[in-house]
Amino acid sequence: MKVYIIGAGPGDPELITVRGARLIERCPVVVYTGSLVPREVVARARPDAKLLDSSGMTLDEIVEVCLEARAHEHDVARVHTGDPSIFGSTAEQLRRLEELGVACEVVPGVSSFTAAAAVIGKELTLPELSQTVIVTRAEGRTLMPEGEKLEDLARHRATMAFFLSITLLRDVTAALTPHYGGDCPVVVVHKATCPDQAIVWGTLADIEGRVREARIASQAMILVGRVLTSRDFANSRLYDPSFTHRFRRGSDRAL
Repeated sequence: MKVYIIGAGPGDPELITVRGARLIERCPVVVYTGSLVPREVVARARPDAKLLDSSGMTLDEIVEVCLEARAHEHDVARVHTGDPSIFGSTAEQLRRLEELGVACEVVPGVSSFTAAAAVIGKELTLPELSQTVIVTRAEGRTLMPEGEKLEDLARHRATMAFFLSITLLRDVTAALTPHYGGDCPVVVVHKATCPDQAIVWGTLADIEGRVREARIASQAMILVGRVLTSRDFANSRLYDPSFTHRFRRGSDRAL
């Protein structure tokens, strides 16, 4: 028996991995985050599967379901939105299950921050402009560790992706503006890849007002950085005819 922690992807039910989909189709027990995971994803479950919505459950209740499944030698598909490794609330489940001797496996999924980049058609890392992406959140009821305050992270001026922060957008812009400048591009993507997806472009100076006008207050990714609008970035050396690498001899290598 095994509990599979499965990333269902950002919203489009076709963006779940083949492995994740096959496990949902096979497992006798499917526990899913009903407030976020698309119904089409769990509709893959077999007709006799036990389907449980975890949105109203506690950690103890989720663990109890898994223990009951183990007693019947039933595998469990524990389905989360996005990718389980980023703000997935999966670590505490894995810790408890492992302490109880329940075998677990994590199946990765498409994260909402990469989905947001995809729907706006942008690469988050550009040569000589930004080679770093900081994935973080604004400080709310969950406190940030020492050294991870937004003012500290902003000093890097890297591309930033904010989860769970749309209601704290004013705090985000206030912390970043001194380091990025008020004209730094920002895009807010609400429910990336979903039918009701919404995209709001702006700058650190005006994005808060634009988001307010769009009435976006939940399920939104905030991307910040010069990569979002830059057109004069350097080309990657990967496809430069002068660049030699393992699979191609370039003109920079003597014959």
